Amino acid sequence: MSIEDDIALLQRIPTLRLLGAESLRMLAIGAEHRNVQGGETLFRAGDTADCGYVVERGSLRIHDTSGAEIVASAGTLIGELALLVEMPRPSTAEALEYSTVVRLSRSLFQRVLESDPAAALRLRDAFVNRASQIANDVLTVGAKLSS
Repeated sequence: MSIEDDIALLQRIPTLRLLGAESLRMLAIGAEHRNVQGGETLFRAGDTADCGYVVERGSLRIHDTSGAEIVASAGTLIGELALLVEMPRPSTAEALEYSTVVRLSRSLFQRVLESDPAAALRLRDAFVNRASQIANDVLTVGAKLSS
């Protein structure tokens, strides 16, 4: 893939799109591509998370120990919070088929944010809005359950 193709892929991710064209270019230049065979594990729950992954091609099953699972297909960002903070992976990711992912390291992501304070503010504002919406949703569900 070319840098332009990588930028176009990253622009499909709502969180990353907030960064703007120049920041996405820096991410694309520093990103690493990884091929994952069907049945291969990309990461396991409990592993230290030092990066996020964007699914470029194929699909991965993301599941946790409670049995909850989703399928991440092309254009999905996996491990969004790992781009910002060190944490253990809350789930395991296994390729359902031959897949390609783009690895975005936390150190690269943080350098991009440091070089573009306006992008960092846009990202912070989006996370604040999302957290606020989640809190409102929890309150709404709690009120319905207690009725």
